Amino acid sequence: MAITPHVLCVLLVLMPIQGFYLPGLAPVNYCKAGEDSGKSCKNEIPLYVNRLNTEESVIPFEYHHFDFCLSNEAQSPVENLGQVVFGERIRPSPYKINFLENVNCQTVCTKTYKGSDTESTKKLNLLKMGMALYYQHHWIIDNMPVTWCYLVNEGGKSYCSTGFPMGCQVRRNFDTCTPIVNTSPSQVGAYFLFNHVDIDITYHSGGSEEWGVGFGDNGGRIISVKVKPASINHQNPQKPDCSVRNPLEIPNNLATDETFNIVYTYSVNFKKNNTIKWSSRWDYILESMPQTNIQWFSILNSLVIVLFLSGMVAMILLRTLHKDIARYNQMECGEDAQEEFGWKLVHGDVFRPPRRGMLLAVFLGSGSQVFGMTLVTLAFACLGFLSPANRGALMTCALVVWVLLGAAAGYVSARIYKSFGGRRWKSNILLTSMLCPGVVFSIFFILNLVLWGKGSSAAIPFSTLVALLALWFGVSVPLTFIGAYFGFRKRILDHPVRTNQIPRQIPEQSLYTQPVPGIIMGGVLPFGCIFIQLFFILNSLWSSQMYYMFGFLFLVFMILVITCSETTILLCYFHLCAEDYHWWWRAFLSSGSTAGYLFIYCCHYFVTKLNIEDAVSTFLYFGYTMIMVFLFFLLTGTIGFMACFWFVRKIYSVVKVD
Repeated sequence: MAITPHVLCVLLVLMPIQGFYLPGLAPVNYCKAGEDSGKSCKNEIPLYVNRLNTEESVIPFEYHHFDFCLSNEAQSPVENLGQVVFGERIRPSPYKINFLENVNCQTVCTKTYKGSDTESTKKLNLLKMGMALYYQHHWIIDNMPVTWCYLVNEGGKSYCSTGFPMGCQVRRNFDTCTPIVNTSPSQVGAYFLFNHVDIDITYHSGGSEEWGVGFGDNGGRIISVKVKPASINHQNPQKPDCSVRNPLEIPNNLATDETFNIVYTYSVNFKKNNTIKWSSRWDYILESMPQTNIQWFSILNSLVIVLFLSGMVAMILLRTLHKDIARYNQMECGEDAQEEFGWKLVHGDVFRPPRRGMLLAVFLGSGSQVFGMTLVTLAFACLGFLSPANRGALMTCALVVWVLLGAAAGYVSARIYKSFGGRRWKSNILLTSMLCPGVVFSIFFILNLVLWGKGSSAAIPFSTLVALLALWFGVSVPLTFIGAYFGFRKRILDHPVRTNQIPRQIPEQSLYTQPVPGIIMGGVLPFGCIFIQLFFILNSLWSSQMYYMFGFLFLVFMILVITCSETTILLCYFHLCAEDYHWWWRAFLSSGSTAGYLFIYCCHYFVTKLNIEDAVSTFLYFGYTMIMVFLFFLLTGTIGFMACFWFVRKIYSVVKVD
């Protein structure tokens, strides 16, 4: 049976999570020391640490920002552009792990703080700040996140988080220490540092596998790494005892002659599990994520309703148009000429160039660039190349595709501007290449200055900013000039009807055909298609949860395109029937108003889902939200305009006009 593209898309959406391979990411074989330390397997398992972040602040910090045990950061892995832009800072850790070598209460390092030392006080206060805001570690082993699994309700439902807290502060209303440290109401305000971790590494043995030839049961592939943080007050730093787990409380103040020691320890335990294959090792993380076991029937039902409604709109529109066109053409063929009415009446003004046509053409060029970037990036993500295991690939792909599509932006902007009769082609090219990218970069740079001032790991290094500017001015801008050159060389778009020299007076409009109500209504239905997926996308951005439903997101994007197009066409038809021919900007703004609903939803998410209270994090959140809303405005506005432009040209090309 042949698989059509529609069937393939549905399969991508409905396929189970289990057993997906990640293109370009080969498994790594590990074995005991002395078995085979050559090319076929490795003995040492490197543990990498990433930035620390929290849901109570938008400001992440590098691992060395806090006074933890450090390793030689010169051996840090090379990060791609997407990782740097997203603020990931992966560094080697001092935790030494060898395959099939269990470790019991091994000391990593000991940190000593003196009350007489101002630097020690600053470091302790920084640790307490991190515990108060519930900052979380993000560790990586074998390109997999080290997870912290715990029960989320009494029914025994387990949730595996990709991060675990560095410590906690006992709170009166919400005690973050409960899963790890038993506390009492009298300890409100106390700080407990999680200075010990139990690392459980599960592996698939190579004894009965083809890839295990050479090491057999003494080697395998890692399929999960789970950690259990603990707070232990080691009485003897020289000989730590992890069996006695008295919690380590950080003192609020140190006396001048007082010394406080923190001993960091870890234990490692290996477990064999041959029932899970390496290709399915991400399943336990994805399946345990909160809100991912949502009612799929409910989501599919809402999509069916949207599709059905869109189909009804299209059917009504086509039937009404068919009758209009047949009646108009029949009137032309009749012996008695009748006065024109409806949308045919404005045929002499419908293609009259709009005001501020230059700005509209620039927006459409940049919107086409964003549309192409979204389409290509989602296509690669559906194929698995931009999976969660391929860190930073999503942002890297989006940036590269956006830069390369500068030619498309220049071409579309030039063609539209030339059809408006514009002559300032130099200004058009410069604005297309500078205006919208400049707005995004300016907001991004201001936010980056704030992050620089806070010493955050999310601050983009100066060298990366130079690289981004080089991509913009060295690649995107020249491609925009090339695209605009070919766009201006093409023949001007021939409209199906001539434009009158004297503009026709527009009659008084009813409430629903006035510009503002129509623009506000235009974004309701498209937003209804995306708000469910929007929740998961915002969770991945602000709550460090993985987003992996790219097949479903691609389908939602297609429905968004269809819904934006049909809604804009329907509103445009109503306005033309009301003899209002100012449709150019209205078509762009009607579907572009979906971005307004996106902003309202982001505000709702900020208030109801996040615990952000400080002004700097609030400023950063809404700054990044404005970038997202602006790009979404360009995307949806361009979709609606292009659909409406095609519709208007189509209907006026099939009626007979003197």
